[in-house]
This record gives sequence, structure tokens and C-alpha cells, in this order.
Amino acid sequence: MAKGAHGSRQAAWEFFGAELKRRRENAGLTQVELGARVFVSGGYIGQFEQAIRKPQLDVAQRIDEVLQTEGFFERLWQKLIKDSPFAAWFQAVVELERLATRISEFAPTIVPGLLQTPEYARAIMLAGNPFATDEYIEEKVRARLDRGRILKDATRPEYWVILHECALRVSVGGPPVMIGQLDHIAKLARERKILIQVLPFTAGAYAAMGKMMKLMEFDDAPPTVYTESELSGNLLDEPAVVKHAWETYDLLRVAALSPEASLALVESAAKDFRRCASST
Repeated sequence: MAKGAHGSRQAAWEFFGAELKRRRENAGLTQVELGARVFVSGGYIGQFEQAIRKPQLDVAQRIDEVLQTEGFFERLWQKLIKDSPFAAWFQAVVELERLATRISEFAPTIVPGLLQTPEYARAIMLAGNPFATDEYIEEKVRARLDRGRILKDATRPEYWVILHECALRVSVGGPPVMIGQLDHIAKLARERKILIQVLPFTAGAYAAMGKMMKLMEFDDAPPTVYTESELSGNLLDEPAVVKHAWETYDLLRVAALSPEASLALVESAAKDFRRCASST
């Protein structure tokens, strides 16, 4: 997203937090007391007030009920989410990525958003939105690149990604785009900013076949798993569900190549695209 747009949205969330603090204090409630009434921790309320974390819609609605604010926080939440470049069901995932201490992801078909280059992201956006304006496409690309910046921060999460070889071989945007994308992944791996494994075609059938998953861990919250379909996503933190997801991820890790062999395969795929580009 554009820097100015990001700044104005952040300022709006800071206003949300400041109003929450003011109205909570006017009601004579501590963060812990309000948290207990809306079914989150007092620490979460503090993070809402500091605009570090954004509440879910149902939490905003319960805050309105407890503080008797006549739908103020729900309306403000709806306005801020509507102005976001992300789908409403993905907004929470973006916030959690920024708070996670570890992200473990499996991508069966395309390079995950956190790793995408501008050219690769643009090709993906254009494929799904062939009639969109340039302005719309560029806003979506900027938003995706903004997510990826967490891997460059000093406080970046540990990022472990398993890519199916399909994501390395499908020519998204053509050979030049794929060369840049694969070189980017290899660079991050060599700099030890990410740990990558590749599930090769030769592995055959695999756990959770064809289904992406993102597992996130935090210092102050239970782990979550995110899965996605074409028009919706599921963010789940039920212990039994998360446990099953980790078991599935372990099976994928066992079936995948070692990090060293995976990096070699990424570089080999880039070399293949270079040969293709030089022959045309």
C-alpha cells in the first residue's frame, strides 16, 4: 500500500485505540476488567489501545455492548476494514503475521505472498483481475510487498516455508519474472532470513494435498492456523485443530528435501528459466 495511505490508516487505528482507552476509563474499567467482559485478555485491550493489534469484528461489537457506545466501535471498525486493501477475512492474518514469533507455511502451487517480488505479485494480480485498472493492481501489489517487509525487520519472525516444486516451475509472468522471483527466494535463504524446503514432484502424493496452510506462533497468544480457499479464509486456534495442522506440517517436512537440497533445486529452476529466456 502507498506510504501515505498506510500512514493515514494507522492514524485511524490509533484514533480507535485512543477512543477505546478514553471510553474505558470513563466507564471506570481497567484493561483486565474490560478484557474479561469481552472475552479477551487485558493485554489484548492494551494492544488495541496502542494500535498494535486490531480487534476482530465480534470483539468490537462486544466492546460497544459493554461500554454502551451505541455501535461506535463497530462502525469505525467497518470503515477501517473497508478502506483496507485486504479482504475482510484476510485482515486479521496480516495483523497476526506482524505479531508472530514464528511462521511456518506450506504453499502447494504459488510462491507465498511474504516472498513475492513486485513483478511476480503483479502477474498474479493481473491473472485474477484482467479488467482491473492499473491503480487497483498497483495498490494490491504495494499491499502485498508491505506484508513481506516483516522478513527484513530486526525483529522478524522465524519463517519456515515448504514450497511444492510446482511453485518453482509454473511460469508466472514469464521467464524473466520467474528468474527474479527464484533469485529472491535463494537470496533470502542464503542470508538465513528464511528456511526453505521443497517438496519435489518425485515425492508423489503428500499430506493435505493441494491445500495451503500457514501456522503462526506468538509470545502472548495461542498458536493459530490459517487455511484458504478461493473466496474465503479460516483462521483457527482450537487446540485440537492446531495440533492436527502441526502433525500435517511435520509430514510435509519429512517428505520434503533438506534445506540444502531445496536451495539447490530453487537455483536449478532459476537456471532453467535463464536458458529458456536466452533461447527466445
